Amino acid sequence: MEPVAWSSASGRDNIEDALRRVGGLPDDEIDLAETALLIAALDEPKASLDRYVHHLSLLTRDIAEEGARLAAHDSLAGRLEAINGIVFGRYGYQGDEESYDDLDNANLMRVIDRRCGLPVALGILYIHSARAQGWPIEGLAFPGHFLLRMECGGERAIIDPFNKGARREPDALRGLLKLVSGNDVELRPDHYAPCGNRQILLRLQNNRKIRLLQAERGDAALETIETMIMIAPAQADLWREAGLLNAELSNLRAAIVSLENFLQLAPGNHRERPAAEQYLRQLRNKLN
Repeated sequence: MEPVAWSSASGRDNIEDALRRVGGLPDDEIDLAETALLIAALDEPKASLDRYVHHLSLLTRDIAEEGARLAAHDSLAGRLEAINGIVFGRYGYQGDEESYDDLDNANLMRVIDRRCGLPVALGILYIHSARAQGWPIEGLAFPGHFLLRMECGGERAIIDPFNKGARREPDALRGLLKLVSGNDVELRPDHYAPCGNRQILLRLQNNRKIRLLQAERGDAALETIETMIMIAPAQADLWREAGLLNAELSNLRAAIVSLENFLQLAPGNHRERPAAEQYLRQLRNKLN
């Protein structure tokens, strides 16, 4: 991804244009931390992102220096020690257990300011830090609690960014899964599936959307879904969500457009197609 001219990215229209450009990129060209900062800037469109970008560069520099001191390129343990020592040690990042549902925990600007956040927000910083060194790392599609996987020299480790980069073995993962999904759920291969850059960003925003809906802030939740559509315009279910919420908020024309987009993108066997088609007919009749 070409670097964003951060000084020109200020202003809501410019930020949204930049996010739509992200929506047109192949997944492996998306810069996670850069895009997460752009999303965060929608809450403060006149704020400068320069100091946050500078902070990311400091993380990169300090981990490179610590990695050289530890010869971290030689082992997975060394790489983990280098990242954990800088991110959680020197800079004091931690999971926010006291105010977990605070919306700031899903805003990367505020996470950097406060040095705490949700697992996925901290995971984005961790991924950025590792990839800047050329170290392979990926997010995992583990339900309810974002985890990472790093590897080096044939060795792999699953890492919990919410708990200061602790390694998680199968027994701990099984316990965590039951905590978030219920005692009847067992570990499956899809729980370890890699999560692409776009899906990580959507997961970050989904945390925000859920909290806004729980607080009955429908307008703000809709704005969040619209942001998600900017970076993932081909994801049919987002258009369906936008359609239903627009209808609930009496934005009938916007609801119709959103549901039409859903039906264009959704496969023929999508389980929500029949209900969406029926609802779309009802909305069109209301406008006639």
